[in-house]
Amino acid sequence: MHFSDLQLIEPLLRAVAEEGYTEPTPIQQQAIPHVLAGRDLLACAQTGTGKTAAFALPILQRLSAPASTHPAPASRSPARRPIRVLVLTPTRELAAQIGESFTVYGKHLRLRSTVIFGGVGQGNQERALAAQPDILVATPGRLLDLCQQGKVSFRDLEVFVLDEADRMLDMGFIHDVRRVIALIPQRRQTLFFSATMPPDIIELSARILTDPARVAVTPIASTAEKIEQHVYFVDKNNKRALLEHLLGDAAIERVLVFTRTKHGANRVAEGLVRARISAEAIHGNKSQGARERALAGFKKGTTRVLVATDIAARGLDIDAVTHIINFDLPDVPESYVHRIGRTARAGASGIAYSFCDSEERSMLVAIERLIRMRIAVVPDHPLRSAGHAAAPQRSYERAVTSPPATSTPKPPARPAQAPGGQSVRTGGSGGRRFGGRSERRYVSS
Repeated sequence: MHFSDLQLIEPLLRAVAEEGYTEPTPIQQQAIPHVLAGRDLLACAQTGTGKTAAFALPILQRLSAPASTHPAPASRSPARRPIRVLVLTPTRELAAQIGESFTVYGKHLRLRSTVIFGGVGQGNQERALAAQPDILVATPGRLLDLCQQGKVSFRDLEVFVLDEADRMLDMGFIHDVRRVIALIPQRRQTLFFSATMPPDIIELSARILTDPARVAVTPIASTAEKIEQHVYFVDKNNKRALLEHLLGDAAIERVLVFTRTKHGANRVAEGLVRARISAEAIHGNKSQGARERALAGFKKGTTRVLVATDIAARGLDIDAVTHIINFDLPDVPESYVHRIGRTARAGASGIAYSFCDSEERSMLVAIERLIRMRIAVVPDHPLRSAGHAAAPQRSYERAVTSPPATSTPKPPARPAQAPGGQSVRTGGSGGRRFGGRSERRYVSS
């Protein structure tokens, strides 16, 4: 299937083609027709499946249609440009990336969008709102602040998108989400996206959706098929030495390292810098400017290692992340899925390494139960913890109750590489690189 088969208008097809995309991903194939038809949508899709384009493209098309096709609410004054679309998302980084996607895909249309989030002064955001954007992308806290100050009106809202709904729940934003929903018109199109469907999210979706179309492109809480996963048993005090040892391999070109705490992220990044490995930390205590600089350096390739807490596990759209390293295993098993989903995006392959110390064994068991497979153990490495050097079977494997797909440990492999050290997107859904430019077939944001 090609994007032209989805009945998208020429300006959108031209914008997608200029970005190098030719084929829609499964979530885009399933969701776009429903959104164009004006239906509510309940979409279960893990990160990296192309869900931003799945709602951005049809929304842009609907907004650009003649008024006779989608009549405006009676309250709308022809002299003003009201906010017609609200996209609510949990993090600043994801909000910025969604805003960028609307700008890129809508560059041949006469539509305006703006992004608001906390952590920065609101003066510029107030001026952007005064310019009367068609599309507003926002995080809940700053949006509610501006609404209370009378800076935002949703009187004429047509479409509401709730993105990363389960992440909203994880981060404690669900009450703010309900407050925002109370401020917007009941008569609207609602698009609801979530990677997992815990009971609270199912209840929320039932409250705000009307006869929704339902799409799901992967099993809930599954890991991408093209991510090669390995676990290293290592004593807690040896984790930093093991990380430096692994980074001695030049094949690990662009790596996201996840820690459990902000302080831990800082310590790991500082240790890598002392070892002359370019690294930056990103977490909630960093200023917005520092976070943007760290992300920019990582995207450009001037920073090899980005050390992050779980705030960066969802929503970051960074091409060619070759490796994920879980320096600390996450307390919540679903976070493992979100973390390693930062690699192997849009058909590419990737590798995920996890460090497991004696206090994290139960976390590993929970993760394996969730993903219904055993993660391959690297049995022989210089910093292996005592008792796991050559153990052919983990003593706790019987605790993994679901029948797992066993995998034999093998030497970690790297993704296929093109000349110049750039990743080649492989497989039926990938593309080729020519002269350093990715000939991408799937929209990955």
